[in-house]
Amino acid sequence: HSVSRTSPNLAFVPACLPPDPVEVEELQRFVSNSKRLFVMTGAGISTESGIPDYRSEGVGLYARTDRRPIQHAEFVRSASARQRYWARNFVGWPQFSSHQPNTAHLVLRDWEKLGKLHWLVTQNVDALHTKAGSQRLTELHGCTHRVFCLACGHQILRSELQERFETLNPTWRAEAFGVAPDGDVFLTDEQVRNFQVPACHKCGGILKPDVTFFGDTVSREKVNFVHQRLAESDSMLVAGSSMQVYSGYRFALAAREKQLPIAILNIGPTRLDHFASLKLNARCGELLPLIV
Repeated sequence: HSVSRTSPNLAFVPACLPPDPVEVEELQRFVSNSKRLFVMTGAGISTESGIPDYRSEGVGLYARTDRRPIQHAEFVRSASARQRYWARNFVGWPQFSSHQPNTAHLVLRDWEKLGKLHWLVTQNVDALHTKAGSQRLTELHGCTHRVFCLACGHQILRSELQERFETLNPTWRAEAFGVAPDGDVFLTDEQVRNFQVPACHKCGGILKPDVTFFGDTVSREKVNFVHQRLAESDSMLVAGSSMQVYSGYRFALAAREKQLPIAILNIGPTRLDHFASLKLNARCGELLPLIV
């Protein structure tokens, strides 16, 4: 492997035992037997890069706080909800956008280069697979590094929007209280009140991150495209996801219907445990580099 070793950040990774040599052998056999591997990743592959997830026991956002992610309908309907969202996102962006891929992301990139990985679908919006160099990639829920206008569809980079925020809010300052999985931070209503949010400079429409918020759906075109990639594959590996969200789970159901072998690498239980061929309870960044 041309994997550069990075020290994992384990603040948001649930406790687990080191990989069992027998399990390593089983996953090695699974990967070796596959010629066109379909991989789906979730938040558990990015926790070792220092990005918290939602559901992990003890360390996930739901376990630590009563915070819940923004709902699509609320963002579209309410100017104050958008103001709150963007103020938090503005403060969190420098840190969130600076996260780097970890060993697990780099291994999957190398599998692609070797022709082992047929297609990679991520449920994450953190761009870490892209930063790692993966190209046979679908970002199922979009990516926070892009922003688009709900009215005219014009797209800009999130970094460009950061500059517009800074221009509009030259004296606005806020201290953050902890970071959330989607890159925003905890702020008080008082802090948010005077934050100015720019409109689309093409048409004056509402700007939204190019991500699927909770309560929204993934486009039919994207779902069909992923189903086609799955149809060309001969096995499925789920890495770092409990698959609680249906938008990803549907592909595991399709794989089961096609009778593809399914392996799961995730700390804690998943929605697929009862029909997977193989379930491994280990850190992605610790186990995946052991597979050749």
